[in-house]
Amino acid sequence: MKSIIAIEGMEFYAHHGCFPEERIIGTWFNVDLYMSLDTLRAQESDSLEDTLNYAEVYTKVKAEMAISSKLIEHVARRIVDRVLADYPIVEKVKIKLSKLNPPLGERIREVNITFEKEATR
Repeated sequence: MKSIIAIEGMEFYAHHGCFPEERIIGTWFNVDLYMSLDTLRAQESDSLEDTLNYAEVYTKVKAEMAISSKLIEHVARRIVDRVLADYPIVEKVKIKLSKLNPPLGERIREVNITFEKEATR
């Protein structure tokens, strides 16, 4: 049975941006992650071993967010690639990565990128 396991509203203080000041001072980011997989075994067994451990996924997202990059596009792609590589049970990942309060000289709540990628197994 195809399902989507979502981890929404992950907040991280990180150092991503094209301006040197952004990589020094940092700012807040929000990550929403949607992972498509078959959860039928877990639904029947009630066993964590038969599904995706989202606590582990969160830890890996946190690790990727800690690596400074210039572009949020690059960070988002690293996160998606890591989830697909580390969890063969995941068939597709959709991500929305938002930079909160970007330094654009005006009041802008956020900028973000959203995309999805399927596993190529």
